[in-house]
Amino acid sequence: MATIDRQTATLALAHALSAAGRGLPVFPLSATKLPALRSPHHGERPPVHCRGECGLPGHGVHDATTDPAAVRALFAAAPRATGYGIACGRAPHRLIGVDLDIDTAHGNDSVGALQQLALQHLFTIPPTVTVLTPSGGRHLWLTGPADTTVPNSAGRLAPGIDVRGSGGYLVGPGSVTTHGRYRLAPGTAHLTPAPCPRALLRLLTPPRREPTAPGKETPPGRRGEGLIQFVLAAHEGQRNTRLFWAACRAYEHGFGDALADALTTAAIRTGLTEQEARAAIASAERLTRGRGRDD
Repeated sequence: MATIDRQTATLALAHALSAAGRGLPVFPLSATKLPALRSPHHGERPPVHCRGECGLPGHGVHDATTDPAAVRALFAAAPRATGYGIACGRAPHRLIGVDLDIDTAHGNDSVGALQQLALQHLFTIPPTVTVLTPSGGRHLWLTGPADTTVPNSAGRLAPGIDVRGSGGYLVGPGSVTTHGRYRLAPGTAHLTPAPCPRALLRLLTPPRREPTAPGKETPPGRRGEGLIQFVLAAHEGQRNTRLFWAACRAYEHGFGDALADALTTAAIRTGLTEQEARAAIASAERLTRGRGRDD
């Protein structure tokens, strides 16, 4: 097993260096698709807002680099890394990842949903780099303009469609996870990420909201009550997903902090522990602030 682990780590580094050579900022991932390097701020009282300013590695996507020597140093510090993440939204490509999840159990047809959006808004997805995920989904790689920041989102476009933009990352092809290997779709290896169609770009960048002064956040109102009921209606196997989705919507609309305690209480009633609920809500907050990870 140790030999296989070393070989997997060696291949992960090789794939990461190849991606970095094409101008894609990379950093090591564990088999769980999470950053492989432990945060230097582990154990500190949250919230910790350091994004690498301390000069130490272990800040996830903020460690991402295209410098070969720096990539090698990151992987040397993470000898059990089995894959690599690619930071989205960074020059020169300013990568946008469209994650099409396959969820036949719940009837989500993300590919069909994207096709419907394309028909409705008059755009086509150009031939582009496509990565197949172990679960049967796919990641479409697109590029964005320098003057546009695409935020991360989960299910906002349609159920099963997640977007990785500025502050988010995608699992790179060749990475190995506990569920299998990520690989390039046949016929796309020779392609470069295609420019995101303008009509789709408009859907990915909702109108800018004015900053809300502390203490004057938008009250949850009926929308917040609906999100709470959505969480309460979760069955076993849906609880964490529903809570995360509801928290994302609350933070996107400016009342996440105001609704966090109520969402936590609702999640506990469905069977989650308080720690699990708080962790899911914190993840939603990070994602909607522009930090995210590939699924």
